[in-house]
Amino acid sequence: MKSHYRAVIIGGGVVGASVLYHLAKFGWKDVCLIERKILTAGSSWHAAGGFHALNADPNIASLQAYTIDLLSEIEKESGQSVGMHMTGGMTLAGTPDRWEWLQSAYRTFQSIGIDDVRLITAREAGELNPLISTHGILGGMWADREGYVDTTGTVHAYAGAAKKYGAEVIENNRVLELIQTKDGWDVVTEQGTIHTGHVVNAAGLWAKQVGRMAGIELPVSPLNHHYLISDTVPELETLDFEVPLTVDLEGFTYTRQDQKGLLMGIYETDHDHWMMDGAPWEYGFELQQEDTDRIERELILGYERYPALQNVGIKTWVNGAFTFAPDGNPLVGPVRGKPGYWCACGVMAGFLQGGGVGKSLAEWMIHGEPEADVFGMDVARFGDYAQNKRFIKETTGQFYTRRFVMTYPNEQLSAGRPLKKSGAYSDMSAAGCQWGASWGLEVPLYFAPSSDFKETPTLKRSNAHEIVAVECKAVREAVGLLDISGFSRFEVSGAGAEVWLDRIMASRLPKPGRAKLAPMLSPEGKLKGDLTVFNWGDGTWWIMGSYYLREWHMRWFQGQMGEDATLRDIGDATVGFSLSGPNSCKVLEKLTDGPIADLPFMGCGTFDIGMIRARVGRLSVAGELGYEVHCSAAEHITLRETLLAAGADLGIREIGFNALLSLRLEKSFGIWNAEFTQGYTAAETGMDRWIDWGKDFTGKAAALAERDSNGPDRIVVTLEVDATDADASGFEPVWQDGALVGFVTSGGYGHTVGKSLAMAMLDRAATAVGTELSVHVVGAECAARVIAPSPYDPEGLAMRGRP
Repeated sequence: MKSHYRAVIIGGGVVGASVLYHLAKFGWKDVCLIERKILTAGSSWHAAGGFHALNADPNIASLQAYTIDLLSEIEKESGQSVGMHMTGGMTLAGTPDRWEWLQSAYRTFQSIGIDDVRLITAREAGELNPLISTHGILGGMWADREGYVDTTGTVHAYAGAAKKYGAEVIENNRVLELIQTKDGWDVVTEQGTIHTGHVVNAAGLWAKQVGRMAGIELPVSPLNHHYLISDTVPELETLDFEVPLTVDLEGFTYTRQDQKGLLMGIYETDHDHWMMDGAPWEYGFELQQEDTDRIERELILGYERYPALQNVGIKTWVNGAFTFAPDGNPLVGPVRGKPGYWCACGVMAGFLQGGGVGKSLAEWMIHGEPEADVFGMDVARFGDYAQNKRFIKETTGQFYTRRFVMTYPNEQLSAGRPLKKSGAYSDMSAAGCQWGASWGLEVPLYFAPSSDFKETPTLKRSNAHEIVAVECKAVREAVGLLDISGFSRFEVSGAGAEVWLDRIMASRLPKPGRAKLAPMLSPEGKLKGDLTVFNWGDGTWWIMGSYYLREWHMRWFQGQMGEDATLRDIGDATVGFSLSGPNSCKVLEKLTDGPIADLPFMGCGTFDIGMIRARVGRLSVAGELGYEVHCSAAEHITLRETLLAAGADLGIREIGFNALLSLRLEKSFGIWNAEFTQGYTAAETGMDRWIDWGKDFTGKAAALAERDSNGPDRIVVTLEVDATDADASGFEPVWQDGALVGFVTSGGYGHTVGKSLAMAMLDRAATAVGTELSVHVVGAECAARVIAPSPYDPEGLAMRGRP
């Protein structure tokens, strides 16, 4: 062991070994992995080792596909067998909704380029796996590249290949302490102290303790997970092929062949947390006693689906812990305020996702950002609120319990809620508000007409469809009131504020008393934000964006900070309401003697609104005359009461974000994590229209190169879809004469224009207005066509005109 390394990975499981391999392969040779016992001594050794295609996040599904391709490569590079059994795999559906969901998922795979999947009938499923009973099965999805590996062999293959590239593996050496220094970290181990520029927490069951060594409280918790291995199954002895990996979603089980027996794993609804503060240091190759009483219901379902198990015994029980994050996805990336500290933990499906995690993190460390959009596993997707132990327990437990439970896009889950509430939460609840959650904050979805209204979970249009239509009508014809506490707000001040903002924002900065839309780019020219910058004219500036990106943006801002500029996150201290609609100015005129009617489009200033001194900006995501009124959190209740009273004779109506989704689609306004992501460029998304090419800004060279090379190969357009009872939502494939030409970025129903609308990223050749296309919506193919942007008020007269 040397005293200095460029990077030190803590943890010798599949994820740590993958990170080591990718760092070394990509050029960082002077790296080491430190393991407190021996490789695999944690969760890796007892994992079932299955790999499959399905994931609710298409970006993570793509990284899983990368991992599957990588397994045979590391076997060749290392000379170590990974014990790959490419059996193929199938996911079964036993309810109509689940079958529709699988058909939709199949189309999503097509849209992201995974073409080795197909839908199968119940009869085909029985032929592919003769051990199953097809009773109750409506259909399934087959994937060619599914199967399982030898878990120990795979970890050693990653490590062995890494060592051939020059990396080092140090076993039987526990990390005792981490000390942050001016230029990196001192890693204090049982064998001595190592100085390094980068530390990677890939500690698995011990990730919590390794986080605390650096003063970080990671939102992870281990939960116990059961699987059994049966004695020899006679039916398997008669087959001349290996049965495929099989997931029975309604039965909460997955299976694969294990020699001539069957391995059956269970995701039970009665979950069991284990050692929430991290595993004991001496733990490694132990297991917990099986708890058959707790998993009895799922065991019975499993034995009914696989009748052959009823006639054989159980050879082995495995009840071991895996680490979960609140949403089940990994925690990957740099930690704000801890330069050189990286996370690669919470990877509950390490043999499926470990390759993609290792690749993305190595790219991040070496090049500054990963090739793929990995926000779905970025550690910055959570904030301080997620450090609470009860929150972690509720949310990780909910994820585990619902691992195989049908989830609907309009379904609101209860774990960890309600947590953060805006001031007017109780009053809005009394008025019928139905709530969603964004980054721990309750946000309004719509206002139900009666206290006994319940929204029905569905993949199609819900029974709240007409409620949202009424809210949209109020905005278009009168005035809608929306709680906008769920936006992020950053205050920038100081002598260097303008210089710093001018460098990180690609747009021209607004003049005093004005606001401006501002794309923010990475050095590689990818989007880092679709933001709004306010110049209040008193030396202070605001940056507004998506509430759930607060930690992500703060990490970026702090990494780019200039001299003499001060940045504050005021997102909890400052809240507000927006008014949208032709009567919005009339409401405010009742409440202020200031020249509110003279405020120009994209203007901003300070006004007395009733008894509240408020910051007001004239802008609208709804495409109508609109104002955002900002106040302190303590004034939120009063502001709502004041605005509702003033608008009582002007048709004011409270609305939620479901209405705003419809209204913004009618204007072809994109949103983050749909039309705008860190995987797209400004030119692809149309955000380049705001770029000031005459100044220097972060990412200019890359953006210029794209502009001057005939532009992007694909761009975002608006589609009209001939859908009837469902609307596109995202990642549905778009076809032209049977050829895949793109995918939907987001969609919904335009209540004003009376059409199903979608925005989509398409090949440029397919983007001309009038181009006939088709889109799969909840698995059904619907005719579609490219339409001109902004199907409602294309000239923007309502939004920009005089009040």
